Amino acid sequence: MSNGRVRVRIVAGAATACLLGAGLAASAVSSASAAPPAGVSQADFAAASTATGVPASVLLSVSYLASQWDSHAGGPSTAGGYGPMNLTDMSALRAAWGKTHADDSTGDARGDASRPLTIAPAATPKAAAVPTAAKDDTLPRAAGLLGVPASTLRSNPAQNVRGGAVLLAAQARQLGHGALPTTVAGWYPAVKALTGSDEYAADTFDVIRTGATRTTAEGQSITLPADQSVPASLATSTATNQAGTECPPRLGCDFVPAAYALDGDGTDKGNYGNYDLANRPKDERINTIVIHDTEVTYAKTLSLFQDPAHYAASNYVIRSADGHVTQAVATKNVVWHAGNWYVNSHSLGIEHEGFADAGGTWYTEEMYRSSARLVRYLAARFNVPLDRQHIYGHDNVPGLTAGGVSGMHWDPAAYWNWQHYFELLGAPLHGLGYGRSSVVMILPSARRTEPLMSCPDPTQGPSVPIPGTGTSMVQLHTAPSATAPLISDPALHPDGSAGTTRNCDWGDKAAAGQIYSVADRQGDWTAIWYDGLEGWFQDSRQAPAAVQTHAVLVTPKQGLASVPVYGGAYPNADEYPSAIPAHTVAPLQYTLKAGQEYAFGGVAPTEYYYAQTIDNSLPMDHTVVRGKTVFYQIQLGHRVAFVKASDVRLTAA
Repeated sequence: MSNGRVRVRIVAGAATACLLGAGLAASAVSSASAAPPAGVSQADFAAASTATGVPASVLLSVSYLASQWDSHAGGPSTAGGYGPMNLTDMSALRAAWGKTHADDSTGDARGDASRPLTIAPAATPKAAAVPTAAKDDTLPRAAGLLGVPASTLRSNPAQNVRGGAVLLAAQARQLGHGALPTTVAGWYPAVKALTGSDEYAADTFDVIRTGATRTTAEGQSITLPADQSVPASLATSTATNQAGTECPPRLGCDFVPAAYALDGDGTDKGNYGNYDLANRPKDERINTIVIHDTEVTYAKTLSLFQDPAHYAASNYVIRSADGHVTQAVATKNVVWHAGNWYVNSHSLGIEHEGFADAGGTWYTEEMYRSSARLVRYLAARFNVPLDRQHIYGHDNVPGLTAGGVSGMHWDPAAYWNWQHYFELLGAPLHGLGYGRSSVVMILPSARRTEPLMSCPDPTQGPSVPIPGTGTSMVQLHTAPSATAPLISDPALHPDGSAGTTRNCDWGDKAAAGQIYSVADRQGDWTAIWYDGLEGWFQDSRQAPAAVQTHAVLVTPKQGLASVPVYGGAYPNADEYPSAIPAHTVAPLQYTLKAGQEYAFGGVAPTEYYYAQTIDNSLPMDHTVVRGKTVFYQIQLGHRVAFVKASDVRLTAA
């Protein structure tokens, strides 16, 4: 394909950009949270058990897997579920989403600068595919059994638990010819039938066997005592993976292949989708796993991936309601998913059914658990470190060119719980506790909230506050004051205007697990080096936002006022064979200045994967070109970036 060819790639993934103009942004306010609603209590589960005959342990476990016992201020989950039992009502989600969200899903998923792409203007995002009501929605059914309005089960946590209990009881009676089980173990068939998932039922009884305790986002302390009398066999999934899938045992994966086919009239061998054949990790190392959300339903995502004109896919897609995993592209191939060809070449992409900005929708616990099992398996197989330098969101992927930075996607956004996710990965994010070290890891406390605003389609009105009880990010100010403006990212705010509290305005937000060097401290305020700026956040013992940690830091070599920053690590032009056009990286709009330090994320492979046609029609097509220049990955700001080793020196802190 010629370098002048223009493509448009439609991506199942969160918004590429958002409107950041005045009038749509909230003023900077303190991150100290107001008192949250009461939420569900231990007594509510006991009362529902007494009223329905469902053991409290079963109710507690089902609810823990659905929501971790959080009530989410009456907002919907990404499965269209409400309340601590995640009772589904897709018609209600449709109404809520239509008011607050649009899918800005036009963008560059392949991310190859050699193929110029047309990206939809940020001011005109395309209309979203809104989920429709499902005939098996559980919330209306529960409301009917209780004889209360559906709105009650969405807004009243105690009634929501009772609604889940009456559904379980009804299911058990149907299976038991009118009688309820007499043992906790006897409830397994009812849980499996109601959830429709062997994996969910096994996880339910695994939690019952091992127990759980947690203080909810609303401040309620809830405990599920361990019950070892439950047979271990019930806590182990019997699901089998479809032949040919690359998944851990008993995850129940299936395979729905993404299209690898010509688009258009079939005459242009360079016009195809949705990935490139490769031979990883033999030819290129896989060193990153990128977490996405779909912005459309699970079924719609798989449908889009089977269209070669979609020009995007991912290796895996995970369903929200039950955590079911579907593989779409083999891990050896380079899937078009991250909007950065260099990152694509060295990463795997996992799509999670959900929405980054739909009124603060929350991701279900069962989806987190399935995703964590999958990532643990993949990380072990490909030697990917379980840290935030190598397991990161689409919102942490850098733009490959300066012009592409502002259009980069920002999913899964602030409501993806990185701290909990890494606990499930078996690599919890932790440091050396609250203190005054020179290096910090962002780790907001469970009780801390950030005042985020929505990023709607401009035809749907202005931004509105997103309800929620916690986020994985902290917002950064220009000075140690809650009234100081938020910092201005040069890619998102080229006019120098202040950052905003909008969920999509990623340039003033630091996320959980990310590591930064401390630039200054004043009282309860900490400043970090971020995108070449000092970004301040409030960090008190009462509402901690970070912990002390160790890190290797990168700083300009002595005598250099600043060094350039890049979005990838490509060979020099003279290192390409004559048959392959040279592809080099140009500096981004950021610089690493003298006196500033940034966390080291490892040595980056200096490689370019030349893949231009579907059938190797060009000389040396599908070839990896390797360079000798050494690049380091760093945590520059919200996104990672790359610097040349010859420009910097490493220090330990």
